[in-house]
Amino acid sequence: MIKSRHESDAVRTVDAAKIEEAVRMILSAVGEDPNREGLLDTPSRVARMYEEIFAGLHRDPRAELSARFHVEHNEVVFVRDIPFYSMCEHHLLPFFGVAHVAYLPQDNVVTGLSKLARLVDTVAKRPQVQERMTNEIADVLYEELNPRGVMVVIDGEHLCMSMRGIQKPGSRTMTLAARGRYEEDVRLREEILRMLR
Repeated sequence: MIKSRHESDAVRTVDAAKIEEAVRMILSAVGEDPNREGLLDTPSRVARMYEEIFAGLHRDPRAELSARFHVEHNEVVFVRDIPFYSMCEHHLLPFFGVAHVAYLPQDNVVTGLSKLARLVDTVAKRPQVQERMTNEIADVLYEELNPRGVMVVIDGEHLCMSMRGIQKPGSRTMTLAARGRYEEDVRLREEILRMLR
């Protein structure tokens, strides 16, 4: 096993008291009574939820790739349909879907398959836009594993499009990031896209 050059960050927590105060203010601002029975525990629930859904802010995504192995394999490693949930940084509404991550190992060095899912999870659990999320996953994988190529495809639905604004539920957004051989060779990209169909 090859050690990562990054140590895992200590997990910090959110400022729960500040979140609770803000939630009470929002409830009041929209015309609700934050002291109503059904809303009394809402501020603390939201604070606990934010600690969970924004946990990626306090973790280094590079640390997720710490497990490295030498194997007799230099062909594509492709993990598809990795579920993710994130929060749009423009409206603080969820967007969610699946990520597909492929890479071509170099020098027979691979990471654990679950580490790819952890990488997606860590990058998703922060205020995000899908375009940046796609590129961050590709960049971390390309820089940390030094593979011959990386390709990341994300298929997401955004509640900021589904339940507000244009109000088009079911609309899907696809983003793609390619590095190395996948950026240079259209045939290699097409191979991954064929496997997604």
